[in-house]
Amino acid sequence: MSGAAPEKLWEPSAELVERSRLREYMRWLEAERGLRLDTYDELWRWSVDDLEAFWSSIWDFFGVQADGGYERVLGNREMPGAEWFAGASLNYAEHVFAGKEDDAEVAILHASELRELGELSWGELRAQVAATATGLRSLGVERGDRVVAYMPNVPEAIVAFLATASIGAVWSSCSPDFGPASVIDRFAQIEPKVLFAVDGYRYGGKDFDRRETLTQLQEAMPSLVRTVVLPYLDPEPDLAGLRDAMPWEELLAAGEGAELTFERVPFDHPLWVLYSSGTTGLPKAIVQSQGGILLEHLKKLNLHVDAHLGDRLFWFTTTGWMMWNFLVSGLLTRAAIVLYDGNPGHPDMGVLWDLAEHAGVTMFGTSASYIAACMKAGVEPGAGRDLSRLGAVGSTGSPLSPEGFDWIYEHLGADTWLFSTSGGTDLCTAFVGGVALLPVYRGELQGRALGAAVEAWDEDGNSVTDEVGELVVTEPMPSMPVFFWGDDEGQNRYRASYFEHYLGIWRHGDWIEITSRGTAVIYGRSDSTINRSGIRMGTSEIYRAVLGVDEIVDALVVDLPRPGTDGWMPLFVVLREGVELDDELRKEIARRVRSQCSPRHVPDEVFPITEVPRTLSGKILEVPVKRILMGTPPEKAASRDSLANPAALDWFVEFAATLGAR
Repeated sequence: MSGAAPEKLWEPSAELVERSRLREYMRWLEAERGLRLDTYDELWRWSVDDLEAFWSSIWDFFGVQADGGYERVLGNREMPGAEWFAGASLNYAEHVFAGKEDDAEVAILHASELRELGELSWGELRAQVAATATGLRSLGVERGDRVVAYMPNVPEAIVAFLATASIGAVWSSCSPDFGPASVIDRFAQIEPKVLFAVDGYRYGGKDFDRRETLTQLQEAMPSLVRTVVLPYLDPEPDLAGLRDAMPWEELLAAGEGAELTFERVPFDHPLWVLYSSGTTGLPKAIVQSQGGILLEHLKKLNLHVDAHLGDRLFWFTTTGWMMWNFLVSGLLTRAAIVLYDGNPGHPDMGVLWDLAEHAGVTMFGTSASYIAACMKAGVEPGAGRDLSRLGAVGSTGSPLSPEGFDWIYEHLGADTWLFSTSGGTDLCTAFVGGVALLPVYRGELQGRALGAAVEAWDEDGNSVTDEVGELVVTEPMPSMPVFFWGDDEGQNRYRASYFEHYLGIWRHGDWIEITSRGTAVIYGRSDSTINRSGIRMGTSEIYRAVLGVDEIVDALVVDLPRPGTDGWMPLFVVLREGVELDDELRKEIARRVRSQCSPRHVPDEVFPITEVPRTLSGKILEVPVKRILMGTPPEKAASRDSLANPAALDWFVEFAATLGAR
């Protein structure tokens, strides 16, 4: 809980404040709306108190182009079911290319374990998207049809997405490291017409052929009329074993020289389908709209990420994580985006920092776990590299520890803007995070995003400040799902996922503290919270204490209920090579947790493991492990194909069998 303010690590200069897109927007509000808002807190409060005025200002400030304007900003305000900008027809991809000259700044920079750093100009991007869209139409793809991609984070994936969006078709993607069952669980739900894919990929210096997987996907999805294969691993792959397959270049050739056109669709028309992790059942197929994502990402990438002409935005991601979709929306700004496909630790932990130097990255986006891994590995980002263009670092995926904040400022300099963010696939945005007008406090997120009515609620539904509560969103946002695909019974699955705990209020499933200064602290998932003697604590706080021990490189903790007791809290740790878990190390772990968390949260027992099970997007499998240890059959507790390292679950399955004797 917050008491005195933590150390202030950064404050924007007067020059940075004045040139920020947020200040530009505030000046526009005063000139065009007669609305003088002097502080970010005043701006945020207006943005959530008067949703219609705020979102209409975003529409006008960014010059959204639409047929027929709109009848009203917000019709039905209920969640789920809020109706945004009824009557308007627009196209997301049209706004990506709006005002971009063919010979202007670079659009995309890209590199991978298979490709050297390369560039794609706006002219090249436009021509390829036009050709691909024409090729898709020749295959019979129309508005509302689904186009899916089993592709890595390469520019061709973005070309295919923008072509799909320009037609008014619906996009969905998975990374090629997903196993076939996991891909089928996702794509088969939406019955795609065309599959974009690669023949294989390279990760960590090893090659992985995916042609057999493509055969399995084709067999499981009879709706497919064509599979378009990008030769990525092999310049001339043998595609004879695939049904109705064609090379990428053949599709482009079908539309060579075509003009790029845009099918304007209703505001709530589906843009893409994202998926929940699928660790405990069939992934939820989350549908977000062309208009909702357009407005949210215009706001977020411009005003909160503060992207400018000449900037180069990088976020380490795969096509299977919402941050890929978010990064692609960097093209809605005047900046270029930077892609990387490969293992961030190969050949060493410096590979992404090398990319930052060579690509001239100005904003380096990553995960808290990557920063923690750099800390553990003793990485020196600035040693021997020119990172003078790098002015901002973004972190998401899990809470960034205060020590992670320290590391960034120690190694990248006191003038670095570090913004830790929190949001989710469910809205494809961060609703707490970076604000270029505000200072950075150690261990805290700077503020709540514009238009995001985020609060911390106690169990009775009361908003609390300087206390940990459930993260809720009390007013609708345009990028909230329009529906779940296949949720035919009155959106019952959608409603049950977010709106039943607090009726009609979005409950996100995280613990959050909103401080009296307007900053925020995320404490991890509320469904994996450790509750000891009535004192609840997010797992992130325990990990912070445990991972402060040099001998430990990763950890997982769960709290298992046992009748008549506070429960049993085992801690599972991955040890540095050559280290043994002896009594001294156990005592040091207990000391750290006791002093940094509370005596009640000292683990009951500590067990060494070889690796922590994680999802493909890097999240720790706390809840599935807890269920396995409570007796749930492993096949019901977690879908192995949704895991980055499914074999890591085997230890817990074997361990669960021994618990009856404990």
